[in-house]
Amino acid sequence: MTEKVALDWGNLGYGYTRTDYNYISYWKSGKWDDGRLTAENTVTISIGSTALHYGQECFEGLKAQTARDGKIYLFRPDQNAKRMSASAKGILMPDVPEDRFIDACLQLVRANLRWVPPYGTGASFYLRPFEFGHGDNLGAKPADEYIFCVYGSPVGPYFKGGMKPISICVADVDRAAPRGTGHLKIGGNYAGGLMTRMLAKQAGFDDNLFLDPQTRTLIDELGGANFFGVTKDGTVVTPDSPSILPSITRRSVIEIARDVLGLKVEERPVPIAEIADFVEAGACGTASIIAPIGSIFYNGKRYEFSGGKETGPITRRLYDVLTAMQRGDHPAPDGWLVEV
Repeated sequence: MTEKVALDWGNLGYGYTRTDYNYISYWKSGKWDDGRLTAENTVTISIGSTALHYGQECFEGLKAQTARDGKIYLFRPDQNAKRMSASAKGILMPDVPEDRFIDACLQLVRANLRWVPPYGTGASFYLRPFEFGHGDNLGAKPADEYIFCVYGSPVGPYFKGGMKPISICVADVDRAAPRGTGHLKIGGNYAGGLMTRMLAKQAGFDDNLFLDPQTRTLIDELGGANFFGVTKDGTVVTPDSPSILPSITRRSVIEIARDVLGLKVEERPVPIAEIADFVEAGACGTASIIAPIGSIFYNGKRYEFSGGKETGPITRRLYDVLTAMQRGDHPAPDGWLVEV
């Protein structure tokens, strides 16, 4: 039994805590090196690195959870590996092979076992794999060298208050350009929303809801999560859009709703006008898991779901099953859990 660090696990915030080890690997002359664990939490790169000037970088997010019997699991890391590969290729970076990606994540968690929150605390160990271009560059072109890193941190809930419904507003700017890079998990897609999110928080909201950049009539996603709604007849509806991030949590919610709970699921374009028809709404992502949406402020009007202050029954069931699967308390489909 690994002795844990002395942290108040039940009251962790969602922020970075330095742990014992990080993972780093270098790509040069057309191949990746063997990679290694390091106690350093900094990297030294050239001032000409393409990540600094042209945003040539991508990243991922996944969690390790402790089960009741003390085993530790990663949740669907193969999907994170596939998504990071797509992001890397989308901005002309060499992809990290799936087996190497998963092995790096496993190495990182095993080296930091004392930082993995115990079962039942509501906390988890968040992993951040990322890749970026570096080296002596000047022109707007792909880098000649790349670095792949993974670091981690114990974290609490992304939205304070656990399953307390959040309040969001529809952003008056676009998250991504039409036919752009909105479907890739790259830093530029997030940098553009920082100002909008700060203004939303200053106005008393927890996050923004972005509309499609082409017509601004369809729901895309939140600043840090995907969206789903529930109709009066219990149908789970989630947007199908070329400019949203293909979330692993969203995919899991769809599959749990359809295959475990036996609910009807519709993945399709969702007009913003339909929020008046939803009785429940939620945000889903690796960081937030599932957060109930209590209200959406749009076009001068506040639309409430489940009374604005309660978590709807279907949202609660989705959350309960998903989180139970992640910590090994509920049977999960083959391949969803990878033991550390």
